[in-house]
Amino acid sequence: MRGWLAGLVLPALLLGACTPLPTLGERLQPWIGRSELDLVSAFGVPSGTYEVEGTKFVQFVQQRTIFAPADYPYYRPYGRFGPLMGPAFPPTVIVGCEVTFALRRGMVESFSFRGEGCR
Repeated sequence: MRGWLAGLVLPALLLGACTPLPTLGERLQPWIGRSELDLVSAFGVPSGTYEVEGTKFVQFVQQRTIFAPADYPYYRPYGRFGPLMGPAFPPTVIVGCEVTFALRRGMVESFSFRGEGCR
């Protein structure tokens, strides 16, 4: 009985772990039709706003620092018989994501995003 149950449950758990996470576009889609108040309540104060011809653009920016792999992971400062040394500090890279919402009459009409940090 246990083997039969494990034979059903284990594959279901493994397949469930492989389901892909929703993309940023899929996560932002429910914001279409929401109010500007809802947007600011959830995302905080916008980084910038711009209004033209009845459409207001509200932009939110997120930046984070990631560690990048070094081009030269190990070296021998004292020749080939010296100790094997690694880099003193791993190089860091700042990646960002800019999300811009277009609002008309106070409601979110569309959105766009750009940047390496958008996931």
